[in-house]
Amino acid sequence: MTKNNDFEKNVFINCPFDDEYLSLLRPILFTIIYLGFQPRIALERLDSGEPRFIKICELIEESKYGIHDLSRIKARKKGEYFRLNMSFELGLDIGCRIFRNEKWAQKRHLILEEEKYRYQAAISDLSNSDIKYHKNDPMRAIRQIRNWFVENGLRNAPSATTIWYRFTDFITDFHKERESEGFEEEDLGFIKKWIGKNVS
Repeated sequence: MTKNNDFEKNVFINCPFDDEYLSLLRPILFTIIYLGFQPRIALERLDSGEPRFIKICELIEESKYGIHDLSRIKARKKGEYFRLNMSFELGLDIGCRIFRNEKWAQKRHLILEEEKYRYQAAISDLSNSDIKYHKNDPMRAIRQIRNWFVENGLRNAPSATTIWYRFTDFITDFHKERESEGFEEEDLGFIKKWIGKNVS
């Protein structure tokens, strides 16, 4: 099943894909690429004939790292269903780490939440896990992700503040470029192109 052999650099992103989450998704993707890794998200290839579950399993299998944001699993208004995809995909990723041998036993996971300890009410099995919270603050999300990579062996990483300033520069150029050339908001290629031109 494995198609991408860059396991050591791949980072599976498990998060909501809606307009409300874009303010966090953009800096998360930027930080991952800025630090030299490759984000893998379900939106990277769109094939109506491919079952989403199979695609998710492939991305998990191809990625040493997994970032799982559980901040949207709680219903926000009356009549809205709980969003269980994120916790389901987290379970798949942890299961891959536990039940596979060889390189998969080295998988690493970052679990993000909006508020400290809130996740325990929904997933009590994670009570002893080291979960980070971002408070829906893009800069805090950058800091949590950068620090997590450092904790997992990344050396000579720029500070979270440096990444944040570079991200704000990127966003300015991103909107100008989109207006003139029609880039899609989810275009990872533009992030890579910008970093390649602007980061020495």
